[in-house]
Amino acid sequence: MRFGRYSYVAGLAGVAGAAALITAVLPVHAAAVRGPIVMVPHRAVYDMALGDSRNGSSVTDVQGRMVFEITGSACEGYTQNMRFVTKMAGAEGQPSVTDLRSTTFEDGAATLFRFSSTQLRDQKQSEQAVGDANRSNRDADLAVELTKPEKKKIAFGNKVYLPVQHSIALVAAGQAGQTRLKADLYDGSEHGDKVYETTSSIGAEVLPGGNKKLAGVKNAEPLDALSAWPISISYYEKGADKQDASPAYELGFLFYENGVSRKLVIDYGEFSIKGDLKEITFLDPTPAAGKCAEQPKP
Repeated sequence: MRFGRYSYVAGLAGVAGAAALITAVLPVHAAAVRGPIVMVPHRAVYDMALGDSRNGSSVTDVQGRMVFEITGSACEGYTQNMRFVTKMAGAEGQPSVTDLRSTTFEDGAATLFRFSSTQLRDQKQSEQAVGDANRSNRDADLAVELTKPEKKKIAFGNKVYLPVQHSIALVAAGQAGQTRLKADLYDGSEHGDKVYETTSSIGAEVLPGGNKKLAGVKNAEPLDALSAWPISISYYEKGADKQDASPAYELGFLFYENGVSRKLVIDYGEFSIKGDLKEITFLDPTPAAGKCAEQPKP
């Protein structure tokens, strides 16, 4: 991933984990064809700019850069670091600079999630959220314990997806030829006290070598050998009437089977922001301390 709502970055979290996590959304015979979905550690740099500014919007220009990095492995889990700096200009007043910094960790079994995010506006801290979420297994109730902005314990129901777990489901659904995925998603965004209802539309698979129309990106040659899917995710406030209410925001991107994203579009309704991948560095997987234990059955 909301200026003031930056959880859409979770939608770029990528893909991680093992085959045991795939079976919830993908038939066993289909999963066996392509094998487990595994995240590739990488650092990606995106140039961000204003897309559309619609009637009634006060936003006249957006310029910025996002750096996203994911490290780790399916055995030990994945750590994601992101910094997103934007300069927004409006019809009135001086431009405002927003600086979002976040770090998250999610284990391969989707039972533990830690997050810490800080947002600065014009060099002054405006928001901060720190906490963790855990459950005994991936289908159990999710227990969240916040330490910032205030100490609080929250219990969410079961069948709530964590960010990496949700990304696994998206790729698995694309591989199976599915066109839609509905999921409740917790990503620790805003004040860490919300679950969003999401509806993802998954386009036709772009086969390896089918992305020649995209501009060249430094170090991106390995992507030419991978499949990808155009994906659009609508995020709704929990309990909203989706027939009458517009989504809180929508996130669109081209998602490769190894977890790399390109062609970002974040749509807030009144305006949208587009992000172009400019550079990517593939990193070595972090070696596991010991033999990877078998993932729990879903």
